Amino acid sequence: MNKTIVLATDHAGFELKEHVKTFLIKKGYDIKDFGALEYDGLDDYPDFILPAAKYISEHKLIGIIFGGSGQGEAMAANRINGIRAAVFYNGPDEIVELSRLHNNANILSIGARFVNNQEVEKVIELWLSTDFEEGRHEKRINKLDS
Repeated sequence: MNKTIVLATDHAGFELKEHVKTFLIKKGYDIKDFGALEYDGLDDYPDFILPAAKYISEHKLIGIIFGGSGQGEAMAANRINGIRAAVFYNGPDEIVELSRLHNNANILSIGARFVNNQEVEKVIELWLSTDFEEGRHEKRINKLDS
């Protein structure tokens, strides 16, 4: 398994991204950070999310992106062929697990306004430890990516 995780955010998720970056580095992951690299309340999420999603698709990696709700960020990422971004904003943890198990999500989009540091650590560990089930789900994923 590749130990590289791509991160990207706008201003709304900046602080949480920085926390997650430190958390993942301590867990032994290599991080490719597409920004924002500093807080700028006027930045726009597509400027960070689209390059990150393209990189993830081209290099067959996984990523975690952040925004206020995570919704717009996931919509932007999902415009890139080969990307399957799932949104989490403190709903049931089962949603995160199913995003990997059934949908082979390669990006987790987190709504930073709805989770705290401890919650996000738990959810990320669950997401990273869940493998794609394949089987009947694989043909559906292939239809999305073709």
